[in-house]
Amino acid sequence: MGVWQLVAVGLVMLLGLVGVLVQGVPGQAIVWAAVLWWALADRTPAAWGVLMGATALLLVNQALKPLLPRRRPHESGAPRRTLVLGGIGAIVGFFVVPVLGGVVGYVGTVYAAERLRLGSRGAGWVSVRSVMRATGWSVLVELFACLLVAGAWLGVVLWG
Repeated sequence: MGVWQLVAVGLVMLLGLVGVLVQGVPGQAIVWAAVLWWALADRTPAAWGVLMGATALLLVNQALKPLLPRRRPHESGAPRRTLVLGGIGAIVGFFVVPVLGGVVGYVGTVYAAERLRLGSRGAGWVSVRSVMRATGWSVLVELFACLLVAGAWLGVVLWG
């Protein structure tokens, strides 16, 4: 697979990660389709292993969705901008501090945005709890699964 194709797969995967943050966009399916595209073009055992792992992980995530609270962003009281910033913070955090940085990035960015918006530490934490109850867990679990897939893909591309 050429460099430009890898860049295109990476951009589609990034689009899927952002799609996880937007309600109604099938972010998981976009991430999985990017891995499928790469595996069909690469045809190495590592590529097929990542595809099988991605398929299994995203299917488990789909099975867990009914157990998590539904997304109700309007009930959190936080503006949409805060939720989008939290998602971007999770994506950046995942790659800065592998795996656990996604959770820290999401919660930390939501707290920072809400603290700046509301003006106090206490109000910021109250808002973070409200965001996590209204949207956070379902978004965080789905984003974390997609980030694991993206991280596995990137790991195989760079070091495989």
